[in-house]
Amino acid sequence: MSRILPLAQTARCARASALIRPIIPLVALRQSSTKTAVDIEALLSEPTWSVKTLLPADAQTADAPTITSKQLRHLLNLSALPEPKDEAEETKMLQTLRSQLHFVHAIQEVDTKGVPPLRAIRDETRAAEDENKISISSLKEALEQEEVRGKHYKRIQRKEGPVDTKGAEDWDVLAHAERKAGKYFVVDSGKT
Repeated sequence: MSRILPLAQTARCARASALIRPIIPLVALRQSSTKTAVDIEALLSEPTWSVKTLLPADAQTADAPTITSKQLRHLLNLSALPEPKDEAEETKMLQTLRSQLHFVHAIQEVDTKGVPPLRAIRDETRAAEDENKISISSLKEALEQEEVRGKHYKRIQRKEGPVDTKGAEDWDVLAHAERKAGKYFVVDSGKT
């Protein structure tokens, strides 16, 4: 036996059921993982960006700062690098230096607002920091090797015991010496 409800009552029920059940359509959020792997392979098969975009085009080399051969020789001297052998090598070095300077300027122009500066080249995630924290439990072994000595002036000293030098001191120090005299290295002070 079916009842016919007035329109207002059906609308109220529809609104109430809409509040209870989510409005999100029931669509499969995840599809086959093989399709995802294929999509990733397709995405990674073609480059979307290249470092070459940061290097100057031939037309832009005129806009680059001028570096004289005197400045180049000064930089090579400061870097303890050999000077160019001929004019062609010097021209190639100047061109390379200009492109490197253009690359550095392109890197410096990147907007880094809101990015915290890198403190060190290491894992700076919360998990890595928690792992590297020093605690009493991590020092337990070292603390067990200490003892308090003295009656009035108490001092902490390490417990006496054999030192394990196995593997650290059983190698032949003189094995790779070019010249030796007995148990000593022979070093020529004026060797060229």
